[in-house]
Amino acid sequence: MKGILPLWKPKGMTSHDCVVKVRKLFQTKKVGHTGTLDPEVEGVLPICIGQATKIVPFLTDTTKTYTAEILLGASTDTEDAQGSIIEERAVGISLSKQILENVLQLFRGKITQIPPMYSAVKVNGKKLYEYARANEYVERPQRDVIIHSLELVDFDDDQHTFTIEIVCSKGTYIRTLCVDIGRKLGFPAHMYSLVRTETGTIAKDETISFNELEQAAERQRLLLPISRGLEHLDVLETDENMKLKVRNGQKLAMPEKQLQTDPFTVMFQDDVLAIYQIHPDKPNCIKPLRVFNE
Repeated sequence: MKGILPLWKPKGMTSHDCVVKVRKLFQTKKVGHTGTLDPEVEGVLPICIGQATKIVPFLTDTTKTYTAEILLGASTDTEDAQGSIIEERAVGISLSKQILENVLQLFRGKITQIPPMYSAVKVNGKKLYEYARANEYVERPQRDVIIHSLELVDFDDDQHTFTIEIVCSKGTYIRTLCVDIGRKLGFPAHMYSLVRTETGTIAKDETISFNELEQAAERQRLLLPISRGLEHLDVLETDENMKLKVRNGQKLAMPEKQLQTDPFTVMFQDDVLAIYQIHPDKPNCIKPLRVFNE
């Protein structure tokens, strides 16, 4: 049993809840998700099963695509619709495509964010949401993230809402992005709703719901191959002679091929054998990071 379950996470469940349920359905303990989604967020949540759990950090590190609705005129303590309102102000402008586009342009590319207080980021060994629940103030560390794409999807001037699509790097807080965009428009704001539509190259139209999963006669058939979670890495094709050395996790000579990523995937035909990297101390060698059993 190995592969990636392209799960569509429903609202009302935590990512951990999803892992627990998948463990029961597949009757295995080796299950891991690839990027936390808040309970009220639905969307693409790839679940790695069996040998595929070895690629969790690599799939987590891929870009994510979201559709978010922003509400102007009120901010909340959690930066989303589940929080308590902490500031309200009448929206004194008429939304237009040009006004919104001018502000969105400021958030494309590399930006700096301050994580929300209601988040799992740790400061001095304690999660920020623990400080928030105890009404304790703590200075939050800034972090740089990359907004690869940020597009206006729709807006409703009467309701003071607009919808955006974001393609971003790992670690991006969409709630914070929504608040910061509202601030640039001159008003308190919060993320009204959020859907994750893509993780890496795994998109919404490939996903499986829990209802479909429970009714499936052969659940193994619903799993994507491990290679689907590694498509953002370069591939080094090997031959039959090198296959055993890779399976045994041996260090190898630097290949002639010019590698575009480090780490990279080593494959024999359609089978993922391992994930290798350039040796940090011996640049003429490559060494394994993960090796997959047959």
